[in-house]
Amino acid sequence: MSFKHLFSRALGAAPGRLHMAAHSHHLWPDASFEGQRAAWEDAALLADHKWDKVMGEVWPEAQAHIAAELKLPSADSIVFAPNTHELLVRVLSATGKTRPRVLASDGEFHSFRRQSARWAEADAIELETVAIDALDFSQRFLARARSGAFDLIFVSQVMFGSGRVFDGIAELAALARPDGPWIVVDGYHAFMAIDVDLSRVADRVFYLAGGYKYAMAGEGVCFLHAPPGYGERPVNTGWFAAFDDLALKPGQVGYAKDGRRFAGATFDPSGLYRFNAVQAMLKREGLSVAQMNAHIDPLLGSLAAELDETALGSARLLNPGILQPRARFLALESPRAAAWQEALAAANIVTDLRGDVLRIGLGLYHDEIDIDWLVGVATTL
Repeated sequence: MSFKHLFSRALGAAPGRLHMAAHSHHLWPDASFEGQRAAWEDAALLADHKWDKVMGEVWPEAQAHIAAELKLPSADSIVFAPNTHELLVRVLSATGKTRPRVLASDGEFHSFRRQSARWAEADAIELETVAIDALDFSQRFLARARSGAFDLIFVSQVMFGSGRVFDGIAELAALARPDGPWIVVDGYHAFMAIDVDLSRVADRVFYLAGGYKYAMAGEGVCFLHAPPGYGERPVNTGWFAAFDDLALKPGQVGYAKDGRRFAGATFDPSGLYRFNAVQAMLKREGLSVAQMNAHIDPLLGSLAAELDETALGSARLLNPGILQPRARFLALESPRAAAWQEALAAANIVTDLRGDVLRIGLGLYHDEIDIDWLVGVATTL
């Protein structure tokens, strides 16, 4: 079965391109175009009053979609921002610690890796990382987390470099306390790629993700689930965080009582429109995460098997099919990865590179024809 018709605009824009990086920049489905247009039309029609609709209808609709996907007990714990970096900085500012002790892995995504390294360099945090280079990472990470030595513990649910899944969120949640440690899970490579159930830990775990990858909504629509009672007054704050506290005396800094206490200032709401439009499309098509994976997983398996017969078969597959659940990409580690990526790019095949790891990611817009296309080119490398 093919779902290419849902992506006719993006595929038609570059018909000679084979985009095999759905884990990185996911092609936008046609529904996102309609969402973008609706954002423009509302801005034109409503002008200054567009924010009444954004905050009164568009924002709550997006919250509801996410709460349903993550099985959260309430949608009001969700707050939006243009990127996860903004939300990450705001969470750290809310800890109340002058030099918080932070535990993380050494394989986190750029938004955390760069900022945490700079914080450590400036002596603003005390940072310890656990190496992700072995299959027992989850156990080693949990052992350090249980030491009681940390104020904030940050880890990806799915590692962006290897595609391996951290399976200890419930164990981390058991450690969480409003006065520390706080647990922050980066779910960017998990949200809408694997089934995520936060129902039993939502009262103790922060969760960060966004629409750029598997949610297929593009940039500018990132979110944070903030557990009640954790970080009630972030120091890094914007005026959208004060909506529910307008009765305060002049000079006092008020905060919303729900997840919006982590809100920033004025933002571009078009990402929320695109996100809602894509979610509506998925519901019309009857496409849950499980159903999308039922289409994509066999393609990943077929791709991995067929690449074994090409030069890429010499690479170390960091996330084999035996690791379930997994991200929607193959992570191929080899000293030849950069050369392969360059050769594929010359054939108008888009993949991406992280160090010596070539990542090949699939989405709804792929089918067996695309597997044959890639493998055919790979046989010439």
